[in-house]
Amino acid sequence: MKTTTKVALITGAARRIGAAIAIQLHRVGYNLILHYHHSKKEAETLCSSFNQRRSHSAVLFEAELRDITKLPRLVESAAGEWGRLDVLVNNASCFRKTPLGQVAEKDWDELMDANLKAPFFLSQLASPYLAKTEGCIINLADIHVERPFRDYSVYCISKAGIVALTRILAKELGPTIRVNAISPGMMMWPEGENTLSDHLQQKIINEAVLKRIGRPQDIAKAVLFFAREAAYITGQVLAVDGGRLL
Repeated sequence: MKTTTKVALITGAARRIGAAIAIQLHRVGYNLILHYHHSKKEAETLCSSFNQRRSHSAVLFEAELRDITKLPRLVESAAGEWGRLDVLVNNASCFRKTPLGQVAEKDWDELMDANLKAPFFLSQLASPYLAKTEGCIINLADIHVERPFRDYSVYCISKAGIVALTRILAKELGPTIRVNAISPGMMMWPEGENTLSDHLQQKIINEAVLKRIGRPQDIAKAVLFFAREAAYITGQVLAVDGGRLL
């Protein structure tokens, strides 16, 4: 079914920043393909809320993005649901400790596959569809590319690759497809085994010029800017970090 409504594919859309991006894009009229892996309940709740507001405006797709054999079907489903694809948001990523001296090859492969290989192959697969709509790719990087986070070496390296990927794809896919990245500072405190001590949380707050952490909505608004308002911007990395890099 073809539509004139713009369509966005968001990876890792079930919760946290991904959910905020989905809410923002749906609010301004996009139809959404919401990718998730583990967070099925949250994804179903979010998708249902969108479809209650606007019938058949969101669909779910479960996939392990590290398995690149699953990616063609994800992209084909996204482009086929409404007959177009306008935006790819490479949001999904893996964040966990890899202290130097304790890094196994498995750690390297898992983080690189999730954070860099999957966005590359998703972008490659989506590009023919995005070219038809003169659409865009928006990648989620991290300010710790510039200020490496101790004990997270492989994560930081993978996100540095996202910055390079953004610039390479902008050159390779222009002029029909724009490619940009957003480099968040601390938007939400990490969970589980990555939980930060009160001391480190306060240190991070003190390092920001605005003296607070951000909100997922800050990233969502930046995504909307790149998707809808940035017709002459490509190959750029926007830090949304409250001035922490300063």
